[in-house]
Amino acid sequence: MQELVISILLTAVVLMAAAMLLFVGSREGGMKRKQKVMMIRILVTAAILLALQFVPAELFDRLDGYLVPSAGRWARFACYLINYFIIGHDILRKAAKGIKNRRVFDESFLMAVATVGAMALAIYENGEYLEAIAVMLFYQIGEWFQGYAVGKSRRNISDLMDIRPDYANVEMDGKLEQVDPDEVEVGSVIVVRPGEKVPIDGEVIEGNSSLNTSALTGESLPKEAKVGDEVISGCISMTGVLKIRTTREFGESTVSKILDLVENASSRKSRSEDFISKFARVYTPAVCFSALALALIPPAVRTLFLGLSADWGVWIYRALTFLVISCPCALVISIPLSFFAGIGGASGEGVLVKGSNYLETLSKTRYVVFDKTGTMTKGVFEVNGIHHSTMDDEKLLEYAALAESDSSHPISKSLQRAYGKEIDRSRVSDIREISGNGVTARVDGLEVAAGNDKLMKHLGIPYQDCHQTGTIIHMAVGGNYAGHIVISDIVKPHAKAAIEELKKAGVDKTVMLTGDAKRVADQVAASLGIDEVCSELLPADKVERVEELLRAKPARAKLAFVGDGINDAPVLSRADIGIAMGAMGSDAAIEAADIVLMDDDPLKIAKAIKISRKCLRIVYQNIVFALAVKFACLALGAVGIANMYLAIFADVGVMVLAVLNAIRCLFVKKL
Repeated sequence: MQELVISILLTAVVLMAAAMLLFVGSREGGMKRKQKVMMIRILVTAAILLALQFVPAELFDRLDGYLVPSAGRWARFACYLINYFIIGHDILRKAAKGIKNRRVFDESFLMAVATVGAMALAIYENGEYLEAIAVMLFYQIGEWFQGYAVGKSRRNISDLMDIRPDYANVEMDGKLEQVDPDEVEVGSVIVVRPGEKVPIDGEVIEGNSSLNTSALTGESLPKEAKVGDEVISGCISMTGVLKIRTTREFGESTVSKILDLVENASSRKSRSEDFISKFARVYTPAVCFSALALALIPPAVRTLFLGLSADWGVWIYRALTFLVISCPCALVISIPLSFFAGIGGASGEGVLVKGSNYLETLSKTRYVVFDKTGTMTKGVFEVNGIHHSTMDDEKLLEYAALAESDSSHPISKSLQRAYGKEIDRSRVSDIREISGNGVTARVDGLEVAAGNDKLMKHLGIPYQDCHQTGTIIHMAVGGNYAGHIVISDIVKPHAKAAIEELKKAGVDKTVMLTGDAKRVADQVAASLGIDEVCSELLPADKVERVEELLRAKPARAKLAFVGDGINDAPVLSRADIGIAMGAMGSDAAIEAADIVLMDDDPLKIAKAIKISRKCLRIVYQNIVFALAVKFACLALGAVGIANMYLAIFADVGVMVLAVLNAIRCLFVKKL
């Protein structure tokens, strides 16, 4: 019966290996050369082993007496030994190298000792060599599956690496020349033709085109780009020619930052990975010495104290079985692979996670705190009205635009857009920004102040309240109140759905922190369904409020902060997990954050949490399953119930199942 089962398994292996070589290996992006070579070795070993099962023993017996009395026995051993070296020579080499480098206790050492020992026992007892070769064969099949799974999980990140531009087109003497993107200076004009990647961040100054942003954001719909739009590197122009004035150097552009984040993600390990690494360092030597004790102590006790035969062969066989069962490869391979696949799956959806430790923390998130401007709203402000003006409306707007000319804040940009004329900086001097209040400046020799009601109070200037919802910019010219400008922001299309999805995902509390006026903040929070809102905060106030929330939350719950501006960087660093808007977010915010959303869509936050929780569920499933099977089979092996075939399942079978379970982390589309 056992021989029939083995024959069926070997036949399945032959068919599987042939199918993999014919179909998977022939596809573009299929198996690598190393994987193909290993699959050929598996195919040849399984075929020879299957053939040897059908060779009658009498055929070898006829060779006895030709050269030596037991020629048939040694010929049979030679056939199996050649087959063993075909499938196991690299494992033996790795084990020898580990011993030479004083890193003895690894899985290659365990497999080498177990299989060489099994072959030696078979020679000694004139027994069956099949077990030793089958153990090595199925171990290599497991290793192949692991390698193929890692390759599959890398595919999303490899695709992401394709966004690196090879060149930039710079116009010189009426001709386009291809230069290294590193050589292009800020303010240069580059040309992007249809089918080419945008190499450096910049602003479109001529032309329009549809941009394919899927490699960056996971969004399949193209984005339209026209004159005046900001475009980020890594996008592909699909329909038209664009002339772009660069706003950053290549090293500071979006594509460089993304690649840097992805390349460094694997260096930050989760607590689960650290636990498995420490566990393996203690566990492997422990089982090696346990196996040695199992081989030596029972025979010694039987001989010295019980007066029985030692049965060395029985106990050595049990010790070898114990070694095969004890290989921790299911844990050592599947846990990092689960996190790697989770990071790869998230990157395919436009969510860049800087390390598996952050993925693990994100899975425990129960509080989510948002910035408002640029996070839940577009940060696209429009001037909607000018009230109580003591001068011409256009003149008041002109003073406001000139006073705010040095600021990159969205409100300042909106004032400059509404002014609509080129800013003459020679008219402006003594610009001073008062954090959280506004700016003061000297314009055409007059003292001009532009900011919120706090600024007016600070300057001691009486002001008029505005009952219209929006951001109110109070203006004072020459020390007298000159009126106020009403500016409104636009809520992002998916902002409300993002809050609903977070609550469905089990987030207990959502909070919005903003420096905006209370009336505006309350209206936005109410329209989105946010639980709590704190308004009129300075950057330091945001940090203080987040610290209060951190102290108030349950110990095991984690707090995530989502922001995009420079002033959000301290809060992003202080929170348990920082999430930054990557497309238009500031460099400081992206640097301080642990997770970056490439398309600035807050709906991706809930998806990122779901991906992390799926990944952690799979990690815990693999840990529990692998340890439960391992310890059960180790106990059975020690008492002689488990043989080498059960050992194969306990080692390779569990590893294959754990690896297949781990690659489920890649499939995140429907989460």
